[in-house]
Amino acid sequence: MTTPLNTQIAFVTGGNRGLGFETARQLGKLGILPVIGTRSEKAGVEAVAKLKAEGVTAEFIVFDATKPADRKKAVDYFQAKAGRLDILVNNAGVYLEGEPGVSHPYTTSALPEKVLRDTMETNFFGPVALTQALLPLLKKATAGRIVNLASILGSLTLHSDPTSPIYEMKSLAYDTSKAALNSFTVQLAFELKGSSVKVNSAHPGWVLTEMGGPSAPMNVEDGAKTSVQLATLPADGPNGGFFHMGDALPW
Repeated sequence: MTTPLNTQIAFVTGGNRGLGFETARQLGKLGILPVIGTRSEKAGVEAVAKLKAEGVTAEFIVFDATKPADRKKAVDYFQAKAGRLDILVNNAGVYLEGEPGVSHPYTTSALPEKVLRDTMETNFFGPVALTQALLPLLKKATAGRIVNLASILGSLTLHSDPTSPIYEMKSLAYDTSKAALNSFTVQLAFELKGSSVKVNSAHPGWVLTEMGGPSAPMNVEDGAKTSVQLATLPADGPNGGFFHMGDALPW
């Protein structure tokens, strides 16, 4: 099924729950067609049904960014749907080091290699490979937008400042994956300067989701706002920045 030329299309990975679902919902409320990437058909069907109940038209594809075949499937899907992609939200991610801000079973020197590799595969290598695959379709959009879901925990500046609020919150695998994703944002933004495509990193906040844990102070509605803002930037909006609720964050 094709999409009307005047309808923007967004691909939100990990969009069947938490921040991804809320991001898809808010984009849908703006008249954008959210396509949810989810690891199971059951989860996709349920997410689309929930959005439909709120008056939001959405679609889904079974998708895992770490699988080359799924990345190709996504390219083929958006090529067939509209011959372009307007918005990519690299939202899917994992935290494998306890409960954020509460418990941490690993010290930096004793972090298991598997935890580091699994975290980097999902939080960094997957989004980079997916973005590279979809970039030709994003360049065909009138105003392509890429949002990388980073975290303030990826800020090397704040992690090295004893007075910062995150100084005591060290999670080597997760923090490193988000710092690496921020580096990708900077590098890709340089390549894209002068084009119609913008790429930025978003810090959603510490959000009350399954991954964020029950101690998180921020609701999911507010947590999705930064991604939505960056996904809908005007032509004079920033490129290659790191933001939370419109405020720039230190790298």
